[in-house]
Amino acid sequence: MSKTIEFNIFKGSSTGDIIPDTVRRTIQPFEVFVEISHAGLCSTDRLFKNKSVALGHEGAGTVRDVGSAVCNFKVGDKVGFGWGHKVCGDCDFCIGGCDQYCEHREQYSKENTEIGTFATHAVWDESMLIKLPAELEPEYAAPLMCGGATVWCALTCYDLKPGDRIGVQGIGGLGHMAIQFASKMGYEVVCLADCATKKDEAIGLGANEFHVVEENAPKGAVQPVKHLLWCVDEAPDFSKIMPMVCCDGTIHVLTASTQQPPLPITDLISNGIRVQGSAGAPRVAVRKMLRFVSLHRIRPIIMSWPMTRDGIQAAFQTLEQGKMRYRGVIVGQRHLMGKPAVERMA
Repeated sequence: MSKTIEFNIFKGSSTGDIIPDTVRRTIQPFEVFVEISHAGLCSTDRLFKNKSVALGHEGAGTVRDVGSAVCNFKVGDKVGFGWGHKVCGDCDFCIGGCDQYCEHREQYSKENTEIGTFATHAVWDESMLIKLPAELEPEYAAPLMCGGATVWCALTCYDLKPGDRIGVQGIGGLGHMAIQFASKMGYEVVCLADCATKKDEAIGLGANEFHVVEENAPKGAVQPVKHLLWCVDEAPDFSKIMPMVCCDGTIHVLTASTQQPPLPITDLISNGIRVQGSAGAPRVAVRKMLRFVSLHRIRPIIMSWPMTRDGIQAAFQTLEQGKMRYRGVIVGQRHLMGKPAVERMA
């Protein structure tokens, strides 16, 4: 018999206020009921704060119940989940290991708009849940489910090779993880940031070089990179960043922005440069990423707030003021430890 459950969520609104709400759902045969312990606050969430949808799309928690046909999860399992709510599993993209582009995908903010990760619980399709390694703490797993997965996919799914010279522009929620991943993978990591005070931290995270940029362009001479990961919260000025990329190189645009900057076609063609987008990561890539971070003890740098209306509002404010260092984590009331807004790094 299907079970009907009730849980609390936090929604956006036209005014930008955080609105508590209650959801009632019947667990379907292939669905899993998850108690959310931690939820990541992603820059993309700013796009939904003014919409009447459940907020949050990076989650980690514990399975509390399963549908009648679920075979891969049991009560007590630790799981993570991200942008995707459901895929068909049968189209060319799913079979080819690119299920984030599934022709029939259901995803955050478009389907199941009453389900998010800023909530006490979530009901998720079994196929889209990822089991967490036992040694990976859930507060660090949550921000990996979208932000971490996005840079991981850029570094592993587009023919980058160890030894390649990789530029990471922006030391923020994405950039600080990209530096750690790329360093452990054996890339030559070049960090580009707008503030010289970030140099020591960038080198500590694994960067081989550090350069200051001003209005997207480096202030001094920089040897071109093979791949440039754009991890800044605004759209790039391609005319300024293209000279930093060598011939036959790639610009990986990883930001969530509604801006549409012009593209200098002549420079693009004459230098054989590619512009690559990346919508998160397929499930198989996420599994590999979680094994990799566990093996190498890689952790995002996080700041935490309680899963309350005021806590979520405060986290958004920190993000919007550019003061997040570097991923916000919203902590379920049953899992709170210490004071809110505490920076933690393993």
